[in-house]
Amino acid sequence: MIYNAKEHQLKIDHAELRYITFGRGVKPLVMIQGLNTRTIKGMAVPLAYMYRIFAKDYKVYLFDRRADLSENVTVRDLAADIGMAMDALKITDADIFGISQGGMIAQYLAVDRADLVNKLVLAVTLSRNNDTVKTVIKDWIEMTEQGDAKGLVADMASRMYSDAYIRRYKPFMPLLTILQKPKDVRRFIILAKACLTCNAYDELDKIKCPVFVIGGQKDQVVTGEASREIAEKIRCKIYMYENLGHAAYEEAKDFGSRVYRFLLEQ
Repeated sequence: MIYNAKEHQLKIDHAELRYITFGRGVKPLVMIQGLNTRTIKGMAVPLAYMYRIFAKDYKVYLFDRRADLSENVTVRDLAADIGMAMDALKITDADIFGISQGGMIAQYLAVDRADLVNKLVLAVTLSRNNDTVKTVIKDWIEMTEQGDAKGLVADMASRMYSDAYIRRYKPFMPLLTILQKPKDVRRFIILAKACLTCNAYDELDKIKCPVFVIGGQKDQVVTGEASREIAEKIRCKIYMYENLGHAAYEEAKDFGSRVYRFLLEQ
């Protein structure tokens, strides 16, 4: 199997979580992805390949959201699920890498379960709501409720990617609409609403581990300023891609290496 990538299912009490592992290292790295229209089922190899830079030094765990989401779930609840899963798998002192909504979850994990976190990477994320993210989430929910998959995918792409990236991959948009159409509309809407429950800013000073913030200045989903205010509050290392937006983690060729260097720093 490529990069030793495997899919697993974890059942704890009434909670059921899918997760992926890959890599041949010993040190644990927990990755928390952002809001997605699909689950991670069937994505072990593609995700392992995308984040292969970590495969040599780490055993990487990538957790999905729980299967039985309640209507009013918060990102803090989702962080508690990650903590519960880590406890069940006996993962401690892990490096945590959260992207977008995953970064919101990662903040609460570091605040509420400092015993689990060694280093923290917060990518293209926010610590409190702003007008931009409120508008984006509202629009995405409305399109989903109306069954407008084409409009949803097109809007996500236009807000996340640079103009150059969209022009390059425009011929693939019809395929992307099929691949990214929400398979479970209720689940996507619940998780989209959960983005608006992030209010960790006033608790960021409780995070004592080393933190690296990495964002895109032209972010049209959470804003580049949201990344800057996290770094200013925590007084931590930050890197901003001045000409990229929310999908900097996909577009920037050096994104993974920047995260990797920070995690391996002594």
